[in-house]
Amino acid sequence: MTNEDITKKIKEAIIDMDLKTAKNACENALNQGIKPFDIIKDGIGSAVKIVGDLFEAKEYFLTELIMSGEIITEIMLILKPYIKSDSKAKAKVILGTAKGDMHDIGKNIVRNFMQAEGFEVIDLGIDVSTDKFIEMVRMEKPEILAISALISASMLEVKNVMKALNKEGLRETVKVIVGGAPVTQQFVDDIGADGYANDAIDGINICKRWAQE
Repeated sequence: MTNEDITKKIKEAIIDMDLKTAKNACENALNQGIKPFDIIKDGIGSAVKIVGDLFEAKEYFLTELIMSGEIITEIMLILKPYIKSDSKAKAKVILGTAKGDMHDIGKNIVRNFMQAEGFEVIDLGIDVSTDKFIEMVRMEKPEILAISALISASMLEVKNVMKALNKEGLRETVKVIVGGAPVTQQFVDDIGADGYANDAIDGINICKRWAQE
């Protein structure tokens, strides 16, 4: 099997909620020398986008989201020992999924990678209100605020967070990065955020660059 075939098998196993196949394919990928970053980008990341689309289309429901998330958590446990930092990047990050969004798949992948890269991560979880984001930015004084939005309905809340940061005089104190299936570069530009994470790896690389500035 080619590397592409193996990562495709991981992706399909996550979408089909087949834990055994997903774990076996992940171990096979590592044995074949496929890098963890490639497994996450091409296997897990692709699956997250498709699961998000299926949820948005109401073909998948909360049960499927939770099951997919648990499979990804299991795969990340296999990958974690192989994820090694190539950077001394250190910054405090507040991370959370916007209000109205009950998913944490992508967010958890980002958190695991950030911690592996030496970031201090404060994970606020899912369904985080604007007030909570603002309270934590004021209290913790992070360098980076990372917001996840898997469903389009939660994008309004991300916009509200940006408005509140400006209103409270906190906007200049923190870099804001936004990611998730419905999020686009255009949306990030329109709300005045600093970075758009096309996927988890992309988001990590942006944050590492900021931390080194």
